Order: sequence, then C-alpha cells, then structure tokens
Amino acid sequence: MSRVSPTLEGFRAAFRNPALTFAEIAWRWAVGATAAALSLFAFFEYLNTLPVSRGDVTLLSTRHPALITRALSHILRGSLNRVVLAGLLVGVSLSVLWIIVASIGRAATVRALLDYFREDAASNISGERESSTEARPVGPLTNLNFLRVAVGLAAIFAVIGAGILASFASSDLHPRPGLVFVLFFPLAALIGIAAWALNWWLSLAGIFTVRDGEDALGALSAAVTLFRERPGAVVSVSIWTGLAHFVAFSMASTAAGLPLSLIQIAPSRLVIAGIILVTLAYFAVVDWLYIARLAGYVCVAEMPDAAFEPSPPVLPPSPAGTVAPPSAAIDRDELILSDIPNLALET
Repeated sequence: MSRVSPTLEGFRAAFRNPALTFAEIAWRWAVGATAAALSLFAFFEYLNTLPVSRGDVTLLSTRHPALITRALSHILRGSLNRVVLAGLLVGVSLSVLWIIVASIGRAATVRALLDYFREDAASNISGERESSTEARPVGPLTNLNFLRVAVGLAAIFAVIGAGILASFASSDLHPRPGLVFVLFFPLAALIGIAAWALNWWLSLAGIFTVRDGEDALGALSAAVTLFRERPGAVVSVSIWTGLAHFVAFSMASTAAGLPLSLIQIAPSRLVIAGIILVTLAYFAVVDWLYIARLAGYVCVAEMPDAAFEPSPPVLPPSPAGTVAPPSAAIDRDELILSDIPNLALET
C-alpha cells in the first residue's frame, strides 16, 4: 500500500464536500450572531438602568472633557454590580447555547467525514472498517464541550490571579511596572499554552465519541493513544493547517487595510461595509480550514498501519541468462572442497 498524506486528504475532503463547510459556518455563525445580539441587548438594557440627572445632561452638553468625565463618573457610580450580573447572565446563556449547538454540529460533521473516508475513499486509503457509527455521540460531546468551557473559564481566572500575584511586586511607594510586566507575561503565556493544549485534546477526542461511541474519558484515552501511535501524522496536519490559517490571517489583515486607507475619501458606511465583508470572508476561510484539519485527523484515525510504513524498494529485474554468483551456488560445507588434504578419505 502506498503512503498517503493526511493533510492532503483533509484538504481534498474539504474541497469535495463543501456542504460540510456550510454546515460548520451555519452553526458557528448562528452562535456568533446570537452572542452579538444578546450582548447588544444586555448593553442597552444596562444603559437604561443608569440614572441621568439634569445636571449630568448639562455637563455633557458643554462638550468639555473634564466636565464630561465628571458627568460619566457620576452616572456610572454604583453600577458595577449590574455590569457583573449582566455579564454572568450573558456568559452562562451563551455557554449553554454553544455546548448544545457545538455538540450537534460536531456529531454531524464527524459522521459525514467518517462516511466519506469509509465509502468514497476506501479504495485508496483505508478499506472498509466496521465500528459503532450508530451510537448517539451528542451526550459525550456535550460533556467534552462542557470541559472545554470549564478550561476557558479556568484560564480566565488564572490570568486574573497571575495579574494579582504580579501586582504584589509593585506598590504605591515603589512602583515597578516593568517588573510587574516581566512577572505577568510568562505566567500568562504558560496559562495560555496549557489552556490551548487542553482544548486541543478535548477537540480531538470528539472524533472518537462519534466513531467508537466512547464516553468523555474513553475518548480522551483514545485521542492520547492515537497521538502516541501516530504523532508525525497528527502534528503534520496541525502544522500545515496552522500555516494556512496564518496565511489567511495575513491576507485578511492586508485586505482590511485597503478600506481603512480610503477612509478620508470614501464614505464611512462604505468603509465599514468593506471591513465587515473582509472579516466575514476571513471567518468563512477559517471555518473551511477547520473542516480540513478535522478531516485530516479523521483520516489519520481511519488509516491502517500499513499506510504509515514506507513501501519496500522495487529491485530492477535481472537480465535474462544471468548466472548466479558462485558464492550463492556452492555449498562451502562440502568436504571435498576443504583445504585439508585427504579429509574426505579419512571421514
């Protein structure tokens, strides 16, 4: 069996199945639109709760920076509790929504990719493989996504705690902002790397809840086993899709700079519309790359071990009539060929 590239197979699967990308865009953008609408609604409701007196209106109408600052400080005084409460409600609602929708969407996309690699590409990659694709993976996926939300929340609190710890190195009498930054940045970087690694493992484990019907812990164990057995293929898929993501981000940043350069010439609404279009196009490309990466992981999980072994070298056929070398045709244990005289007679 010839060796295959999981990265190329992942991109090929994403090209041949555009419906998967549209499905990914559908559930991701639905959650994003809901989050934006809910955040705007909470923001305007919070503004409606702020008391504005006639004196505040008078200070705001002066357009003097000092008077405007004084009016805003008076308006916002004592409203921190409402901000925290609104943030908690929005965060919990969006987390529950994302856990449910992401579980359903991931189950559908992974099942479609498994069907693709088992049916459409079976003759070239892995052959037929029997497994429990009829299991109901939404429950285990919900547990995995809940753990992902918990990891994100823990990372936020860890970063806040790192900032508090780093602030102890500075005081009002002896301010040391540089030392605070030096202490805070490595801690925040370590927290970010740890959170990213845990989130990546939980994301990879979702494949095995759909393929094998594993629970959350069993899927994590299967993901670790896959990485231990085939680390090169998994890392290759991650690196190449990550590089493609970086290229897409660079191109989107350059494209977004074009409307901004015309802000003094073109109407502001046109500039904003151009930036929004570039941003949406970038998000669509990122979702397509995510499908390609997921397809690469599924390909790695579905390929047999023979696909990772190098093919044996093919030797050229020997010319006709070639006589084998004497060393291969002579039995050196024959007594008559011994160097000792009369050895054959003595025996």
